[in-house]
Amino acid sequence: MGLDKLDDRLAFDRDHLWHPYSSISSPGPTYAVESASGVRLRLVRDGVPTEVIDAMSSWWCAVHGYAVPELDAAATEQLGRMSHVMFGGLTHEPAIRLGKQLVDFVGLDHVFFADSGSVAVEVAMKMAWQAHAGQGWSSSAGTQRTRMFTIRGGYHGDTFSPMSVCDPDGGMHSMYAGLVPEHVFAPRPPAGLGLGADDPVIVAWESATRALFEQHAAEIAAVIVEPVLQGAGGMHVYSPYCVDVLTRLAREHGALVIHDEIATAFWRTGPALGADRATERPDIVCVGKALTGGYLSLSAVLCTAEVAARVSESPAGAMMHGPTFMANPLACAIASASLDLLVSRDAAALVERISGELATGLAPALSLSSVVDVRTLGAVGVIELDRAVDVPALTEAALDRGVWVRPFRNLVYTMPPYVASTDDVATITGALVGAVAEVHG
Repeated sequence: MGLDKLDDRLAFDRDHLWHPYSSISSPGPTYAVESASGVRLRLVRDGVPTEVIDAMSSWWCAVHGYAVPELDAAATEQLGRMSHVMFGGLTHEPAIRLGKQLVDFVGLDHVFFADSGSVAVEVAMKMAWQAHAGQGWSSSAGTQRTRMFTIRGGYHGDTFSPMSVCDPDGGMHSMYAGLVPEHVFAPRPPAGLGLGADDPVIVAWESATRALFEQHAAEIAAVIVEPVLQGAGGMHVYSPYCVDVLTRLAREHGALVIHDEIATAFWRTGPALGADRATERPDIVCVGKALTGGYLSLSAVLCTAEVAARVSESPAGAMMHGPTFMANPLACAIASASLDLLVSRDAAALVERISGELATGLAPALSLSSVVDVRTLGAVGVIELDRAVDVPALTEAALDRGVWVRPFRNLVYTMPPYVASTDDVATITGALVGAVAEVHG
């Protein structure tokens, strides 16, 4: 088959390429993207080129939009030096500069570069296990801490260790039960960012969570959570007080605390980090997604000096992980430029504006019979339905209104690029509300 014609390319795609969470025997519709610039994708629909606003930031990473001059320049400059060199026994300026930025940004001491969000979570979990192995390996207490403590409703990635701490029942990986290690799952915290210690639902949740933790305390290596916002687990917003409760439980019983900030870091929920709304600080933090502004895959795991020392004192004497493309110079150079751009553009102010515009623009969806909730948190806007979304139909309806969205389960949501204008956000919210009204009523 020749691939000169678009129809031939789409046919090859349909017959041979596996897309995320799709069936190879019954693939869903796909749209060819010709180019992207600013917040817009130029795609071909029914044979006709058309521009649409990307309401998804390409799964939450393209926070600056596309064809960003500052990031293009960083990539071009770095390509003139080297695109890649191994990190084993070698180092380079892009990794050192980005490491310094991340240490300052997150507030932890040591940086381990990985190549995706899921791998970052893998590394963080291995760090926690090795840290306990380094503390009393010869005693029974040292070897018992092999389980993680988390909350229901979470999502941490698609590889096996992250899958094991995703929601065990309703999550996308429930089919792998029995193949992944069994960890300890507390009840999902009640919905509501502003709930406090005295709210009856919080009191009940805290009591149940404390009892469960104390039952398994000797086994727990670490608590792992997405602070304040559970992303792919349902866009569930919960109180920072609950994050603090989990941290204090870990501290009381000698466990570590891992924050999965893959989706929430870099101002997506308002503050620089999702956990900035909480009081207690973690031992290990994972960042990714928006780290390179959507240009290349890169993630990082940061930890305290104490954790790093304990890992180094474990029987292996080293952190036992090392991706081939660890600290890829090209990705590091772009990530460093992206962090500079977030600061120079005042990402916090951009997200604050978008948050208010999302709240206003999505509010009319509450009048629709199919809608049970509308919520916003930073540059995240969610319409929750009382049924599963008809994804193909709703996608088409949104495209008719000039917007690309990718709903899942019963959620129609947007995480727009931070550079989306007021008019762009109005187009996005109008398209989401209009599409839901057309498809689900």
